[in-house]
Amino acid sequence: MAKIHSSAVIEEGAKIAADVEIGPFCHIGANVELAAGVKIKSHVVISGHTSIGEGTHIWPFACLGEPPQDLKFRGEKSRLEIGKNNRIREYVTMNLGTEGGGMVTRVGNDCLFMSNVHIAHDCIVGNNVIMAVSATLAGHVEVGDFAVLGGLTAVHQFVKIGHHAMIGGMSGIENDVIPYGNAFGERAFLNGLNLVGLKRRGFEKDQINMLRNAFKTIFSSDGNLADRVERAKSEYKSSGPVMEIIDFITADSSRSLCQPKKQKFDDAA
Repeated sequence: MAKIHSSAVIEEGAKIAADVEIGPFCHIGANVELAAGVKIKSHVVISGHTSIGEGTHIWPFACLGEPPQDLKFRGEKSRLEIGKNNRIREYVTMNLGTEGGGMVTRVGNDCLFMSNVHIAHDCIVGNNVIMAVSATLAGHVEVGDFAVLGGLTAVHQFVKIGHHAMIGGMSGIENDVIPYGNAFGERAFLNGLNLVGLKRRGFEKDQINMLRNAFKTIFSSDGNLADRVERAKSEYKSSGPVMEIIDFITADSSRSLCQPKKQKFDDAA
């Protein structure tokens, strides 16, 4: 039987698994689904058509599934889908999707969202993502698996952040960040590869070296970007991670590509 505090408000229609724990002064809406093992501490609001996967823990004052902060929203029955085993800390907000963005905001599994994180409408967040204190995603942002966003980072609408990318704290991300990339800055630039993350994730030395060489080919060799990408595609076609970067660069996007500062490479040379 679910363990629900007497002061919690559970609207009729909510689907709550048998072993869910809901603390004092929470409000769970009629269209909410809570899977097995979900634990919700005090003063949490979960509303809208929101589903939360098994084993997810939610800390006080989180607000999940409220209408998007988008003036085009007209009350359409959009969704918020949160996966399994996530840690959602104090004051985190995640909004429903919109008709203009696929009708769903989706969060994967095994993520950590530290306090005051905001995930806006129609964002797609992968698995094992870490967003540090007060990191924020504007609408329609995509974040790949194992990406890390430092504290106070702000990500522009429609930006794509590749998997295993590392974003330094207090960064403004207005352009797409490649998989395995390391970006930071008030107007962020690409600062090489996320080498620490690659080592922690168990990438082999040969794989890392190939990624480093391909990075130099793509971002600091002769020719325009399209020519350099084609050169890397030919030289490193046996490397899955390099091809993932190339596929990311050549995919359709409404944003430009986050690139290194030219001066940085000149200084390094």
